[in-house]
Amino acid sequence: MSAPLLEARQLSVEIGGNTVVDCLNLSLQPGERLAILGRNGAGKSTLLSTLAGLRPPQAGAVLLDGEDCALLPPRQAALRRAWLGQFQNDPFGSTVLETALTGRHPHLGRWDWESKRDAELARGALKALGLAGMEARQVHTLSGGERQRLSIATLLTQAATLYLLDEPLSHLDLNHQMAVLELFAGTARDCGAAVVMVLHDPALAHRFCDRALLVYGDGRCEQGAVDDILTAATLSELYGHGLRQIEDRGQRCFIPE
Repeated sequence: MSAPLLEARQLSVEIGGNTVVDCLNLSLQPGERLAILGRNGAGKSTLLSTLAGLRPPQAGAVLLDGEDCALLPPRQAALRRAWLGQFQNDPFGSTVLETALTGRHPHLGRWDWESKRDAELARGALKALGLAGMEARQVHTLSGGERQRLSIATLLTQAATLYLLDEPLSHLDLNHQMAVLELFAGTARDCGAAVVMVLHDPALAHRFCDRALLVYGDGRCEQGAVDDILTAATLSELYGHGLRQIEDRGQRCFIPE
């Protein structure tokens, strides 16, 4: 059996001297989709950036394709995993297409220019995110939702095997939220990519993910199949507020009491 795309071994994560995740063991295979849920400040984003190799853990190790993430050169890590942060900064002016093409940088040599094929990949990703025809627009003229979709298009242009997404639905209206979730579901199904998403809506996590990881912020974590772990009882404890579970046509949603 091949190594998991992502593995955490006895992983502990600390914020300001407080351990928010303690002794986490996690394994993600090709094609799997994992949702991370928890209250604000519970450490979801910090855990995700640790899984991406962008910050050191307090203890334990993160492995990409069986290799210790801490020992991988940055370019090799970027070929394997793509990371979407909560905030996008654009200190320099660039067009939409130029920004999307930055996703190809891990695939290029030091002095290489993007090829026609690279441009085709970028244009295809922009089209998939509803940004076709905007290639020449300056990034600073985009709305928040358009900028978020451009960030996701850049990740798809990167063509990694593992996607780590921190609140990918931020700034998106309902139509684009569903389109983005369907897009990553298709990427997992058709391309064998693994996807980890920090989400705030447990109903969307249940609909679009195979498994969920609940982060309580005091070191405790629970994980399991979405049918088993995303219930009114567990989510009421996670969020500290009573929830009522409703099922309709195989979909599950949760209503505050």
